Amino acid sequence: MDKKQPNPTELNVELTEEIAEGIYSNFSIISHSQSEFVIDFLRIVPNMNKAKVKSRIMMTPQQAKRLVAALRENIKVYENQHGLIKEDNNPVLPSQYFNPPKGQA
Repeated sequence: MDKKQPNPTELNVELTEEIAEGIYSNFSIISHSQSEFVIDFLRIVPNMNKAKVKSRIMMTPQQAKRLVAALRENIKVYENQHGLIKEDNNPVLPSQYFNPPKGQA
């Protein structure tokens, strides 16, 4: 009996229902050591003096570089389909969320 060998380029990816829901993040912090990159994804809420890390991803420098290449390619495809993503020349910094301007009456 001849067993079919799996194609080495195929990857069976399992996605649980909980992970499939995703986590919203509007801010990230990237740090690195010689052996790994750490990306913390946070959710910042206006007028709150606290931001929670919602997810932390750790990867090798090689994988981080592959991720950057994959993001570039996906952004290119996205922009070809939907138009250029407008970049904010004055991004809101975390301190602006925590110290909003005071209203005047």
